[in-house]
Amino acid sequence: MTLLPAVEPTMYFIGVTTNKSSIMKVFPAWAKELGLNATLKGIDLPLGAPREAYREVVGFLKSDPMSLGALVTTHKLDIVSAARDLFDDFGPDAQLLHEISSISKRSAHLWGNAMDAATSGLSLEAILPGSYWENSSADLVLLGAGGSSLALTLYLHKRTAAGLPGPKKIIVTNRRSLRLEEMREMHVRIGSTLPITYVQATDESTNDDVVANASPGSLIINATGLGKDRPGSPLTDGVTFPQGAIAWDFNYRGDLVFLDQARAQQPELEVQVEDGWVYFIHGWTRVIADVFNIDIPTRGAAFDRLSNIAQTVSQKENPS
Repeated sequence: MTLLPAVEPTMYFIGVTTNKSSIMKVFPAWAKELGLNATLKGIDLPLGAPREAYREVVGFLKSDPMSLGALVTTHKLDIVSAARDLFDDFGPDAQLLHEISSISKRSAHLWGNAMDAATSGLSLEAILPGSYWENSSADLVLLGAGGSSLALTLYLHKRTAAGLPGPKKIIVTNRRSLRLEEMREMHVRIGSTLPITYVQATDESTNDDVVANASPGSLIINATGLGKDRPGSPLTDGVTFPQGAIAWDFNYRGDLVFLDQARAQQPELEVQVEDGWVYFIHGWTRVIADVFNIDIPTRGAAFDRLSNIAQTVSQKENPS
């Protein structure tokens, strides 16, 4: 890997296939709107990259004066595991989750922050009706126990701890039991009282059963990365969604087979389909605010302008 010193203020996108993301076209338009004299560059690393690769990237960001920070997607856990000692400090959520989605600098200090609890919560509230949890017996089904799922449960923990309503029941599935145990341990550590059941799903049929047995109106989330980083879906085509369910894929690009499976049941079961576009907008604006140390509203006219800009740029890039 060759990382050349930046010649202008630069933010990086650390992922797997960064050049395929709409952000590469959206960022220049956002920078103009926000008055930022900066550019965005991608750094692609394979899934499960060598420890040395993560350390090289973090070391470069720390030492290069014009490199201001980065958004991290797929490598959120691995980059902390491999290069924890290169950071000067971590935000409170990063300390809890042992992952980061944002790398930023404050003076000479390199910070790692986990923004997903905030961004997933903002996205969730944008998708759900205001009284969704209060007026129904809907469950929350999280297919996948990775960083995004963990962050969403942290948001829900904070929400219910503040006395606000949450899901009556949460079911988290994952192929590997270790990830479920790590999630359970974090929930115990923070004193969570969320009603969570952890299910090891070694194949898609187990996920099918969990989804089919969820209450009417339940929120079913694909948090596995399948459909984006890897092909496929955590469900089979034979799955039956609950009546009036909301199917939400954290991804907004890729094959998104999970959403195709949900759409196939829209007419009869009235399944609502949501992709990860709102999550994409909140995820990027929260990290840009962190990297450039600026305020970006999470709602209102200024936020709507950024969302509309992104939508317009994306439609030009991928016309229907």
